[in-house]
Amino acid sequence: MFDAKNINPRQISLVNAFTIALVGGLANLVFIRIWWAFIVTFAVLFAIAFFLTHFFIQQFIYRKIKLIYKFIYQTKATKREEFYYKNILPQKSIDEVSEDVEKWAAQRKEEIEVLKQNEAYRKEFLQNLSHEFKTPVFAIQGYVDTLLHGALENQEVNRKFLHSASKNVDRLVNLIDDLDEISKLESGEQKLNLSVFIIQDLTREVFESLSFKALEKDIRCTIKKGCESPVNVYADKEKIRQVLINLVDNAIKYGRSGGLVEASIYNTDGKNILIEISDDGLGIGEEHLPRIFERFYRTDYGRSRNIGGTGLGLAICKHIIEAHGHSIHVRSKTDVGSTFGFTLAAKKEA
Repeated sequence: MFDAKNINPRQISLVNAFTIALVGGLANLVFIRIWWAFIVTFAVLFAIAFFLTHFFIQQFIYRKIKLIYKFIYQTKATKREEFYYKNILPQKSIDEVSEDVEKWAAQRKEEIEVLKQNEAYRKEFLQNLSHEFKTPVFAIQGYVDTLLHGALENQEVNRKFLHSASKNVDRLVNLIDDLDEISKLESGEQKLNLSVFIIQDLTREVFESLSFKALEKDIRCTIKKGCESPVNVYADKEKIRQVLINLVDNAIKYGRSGGLVEASIYNTDGKNILIEISDDGLGIGEEHLPRIFERFYRTDYGRSRNIGGTGLGLAICKHIIEAHGHSIHVRSKTDVGSTFGFTLAAKKEA
């Protein structure tokens, strides 16, 4: 019995040829009443009907299907693909071909959605980049113009304006450096200098380097109780220092006065080490969490800009950790605090 839903061209040809040959053979038997004539007629009609049916199906149906497949794959067929078109494709049912086309259409739709999303992100990124550059450039321009139009001779304002212009120049330099850092990380130009080091020691060094900022807000930076035992990680020490500086600096910026910034280190499975930096500050709204690691994305644009930074710190952290083959994540709740965590290899793989 043939499966009507998955019948292929050869089966169609067989059924059609058998029907025609049987009808012709029976007619011959009724009128001539000779058995051998019935057999000859059946055989001849079967062969002719099978050949013609199969030929026309191949030429007028599967030839079109072959063109559809070539359009789907959009490449010049190799010898193996030509063999597929000639021998394997004709064995497929129309339903199977239809499924292939539907899968292709679904893939194209998904690709188009991704492209649209990427285009939207690109436009937003360019708008943010333009804004980030224009702000310090316009400020510098304003200070310089004011100085050139007479303020340079005014001892009370010239040093103040030059100092403000210098701060905006530093901001531009930092922005360019951060963009260059991300570009190198994405392109793979910046190679990792992997080594084994104790993550607690590096964390303490970062706390010490940012102690002045923490002191200004009376924030205590510490390693969580129970996580003090030395844990080795295999990573680029200076790159991980950069990640920790960004995360701890953010924790201090957005932490509450008199609060706590805490580092936790866990050996999860003997192969990976989880490092978390937590604060008890402003927290991040749930709607912002999926995009927090995007370039220039700010949960509160005005407040973030007043606090400082280029808006690229978390994006750089993400690229550095991913360059190590690991991931970074965030947990946060408004007015409760945030925890940023990432994993690193526990030791060098053999």
